[in-house]
Amino acid sequence: MDLSDEERDFLQEHHGAAMITIGDGGVPKAVRVGIAIVDGEIWSSGRQDRVRTERLRRDPRCTLFVFDRAYTYLTLETTVTILEGPDVPEQSLQLFRVMQGKPTGPLTWYGAELGEEDFRRTMIDEGRVIYRFDVQRAYGLH
Repeated sequence: MDLSDEERDFLQEHHGAAMITIGDGGVPKAVRVGIAIVDGEIWSSGRQDRVRTERLRRDPRCTLFVFDRAYTYLTLETTVTILEGPDVPEQSLQLFRVMQGKPTGPLTWYGAELGEEDFRRTMIDEGRVIYRFDVQRAYGLH
């Protein structure tokens, strides 16, 4: 689904979201995540050992509730593809550059400043994956 210019603008300004996956027994489970548009796609970062990654492997449906500090929001009903493998450290670098608004230089990771090589190594060590969201429906007050 193509997002409207207004929806894309909202996503470029707001990187905080609740990621809602389907838990055991069909119960929705929510967790706070960061998201960003990278190369025209909506991405988020996760780890191979996260419960939400396990849930998405079982059922790739996911709702993102993207919000600001007031009352505007955008809800995205999506299907998730988990990106894994040797490209993830570089993809993670791209994602966090957008989310942190730092096109160059070190990135902040848990309070520390990491250069590109240390950042990539950290992504490998942590078993990072990228969640790519394919939007099926978008709605909200934005």
